[in-house]
Amino acid sequence: MKLDRYSGPVLSLFRIVTGLLFFCHGLSSIFNVFGGNQGSGQAIPIGTWPGWWAALIQVVCGGLIAIGLFARAGAFLSSGSMAYAYFIVHQPRELLPLQNGGELPVLFCWSFFLIFILGAGPWSLDAVLRRRGAQEAEAPAPVLAKAPVEG
Repeated sequence: MKLDRYSGPVLSLFRIVTGLLFFCHGLSSIFNVFGGNQGSGQAIPIGTWPGWWAALIQVVCGGLIAIGLFARAGAFLSSGSMAYAYFIVHQPRELLPLQNGGELPVLFCWSFFLIFILGAGPWSLDAVLRRRGAQEAEAPAPVLAKAPVEG
């Protein structure tokens, strides 16, 4: 199909946008920017379980996912943290995400699972490093000149 040629760039853009949203969500919780934690106007106290640690995962992994560096590892950890957020925080309130306010964790969880499975896409630091490694592997080994033997 003609649209298939856009799959790589669209995957990259999806990863960038999702990673940036996750990154900003974590920043709002840790540094009280963009309205603070859940719009409360307050930062989460350092070391508070699980909120501060979740926000730290959001900042670190969201940033890595956005730039496409160790994107699969970051996406795996992020997907798991959002599954935890849904089942521990939201699901006990009500069964369905629409009822318990868990739409965002569910969407993030499955979005990061998709990135974990499909990879970062061609517009990522992972792809740049992979291409550089392939070029170095293909380059012929330098021939060292031997010093003349006296004797």
